[in-house]
Amino acid sequence: MLKTVFRLVALLGLLAAGPAGAEVPWTFSNNTRYLALGDSLAAGYGAIPTTQGYAYLLYQKGVYDRTPNTIFANAAVPGAKSSDVLAYQVPQAINLFEPHVVTLSVGGNDLLAILRGADPLEVFQQFALNLGNILCGLREALPQARIYVHNLYDVPEIQGALQAVLTANVIIADVAMACGASVADVYSAFAGRTGLLLVERNGADDFEVHPTNAGHRAIAAAFEAVHQ
Repeated sequence: MLKTVFRLVALLGLLAAGPAGAEVPWTFSNNTRYLALGDSLAAGYGAIPTTQGYAYLLYQKGVYDRTPNTIFANAAVPGAKSSDVLAYQVPQAINLFEPHVVTLSVGGNDLLAILRGADPLEVFQQFALNLGNILCGLREALPQARIYVHNLYDVPEIQGALQAVLTANVIIADVAMACGASVADVYSAFAGRTGLLLVERNGADDFEVHPTNAGHRAIAAAFEAVHQ
């Protein structure tokens, strides 16, 4: 048993040393670190395959740096509300990954509470507070990072959604400006267009608010436009 352990330790030592004169292809500190935060939109939900989601498209296209020089991580979780992003995703960004670029999708799941009967004033107040802590917290901890958040698109098939979306977008614009973040105008990118939402397809659930592949491309284009 001891001989096996000694052989394993020796093998690990050789692997760590690597071949003589070998160069590491990249180092963690010398690459642009891009982190996607947020909900199902950032996670790529609705795209087929998921790696055609907007955050993956931004990475694959080399929007923030050449793809070989970018380390991409996606911490987004479907169903996440602003409180979840603040509690779980922001600490990982600050304490572990320390990204140079952050993109954020948040707010849609907060608004669902209004459609289910929650007090709109309470929902918007809490969303504004959480978003401020998210964006300003990232800015304070990562002063050199480029931070982007997108506003929300309307879903015409859902009655009453537009007013909630417009109110949320005012909050997003104001908080982003206060915290030194940039806003990708996804609302305008979706306005008046068809084929961008799964809810438009025959047999779709009435609350299927996620983007199609074309919708994810439109979101990526909005981020790319604000980056230029």
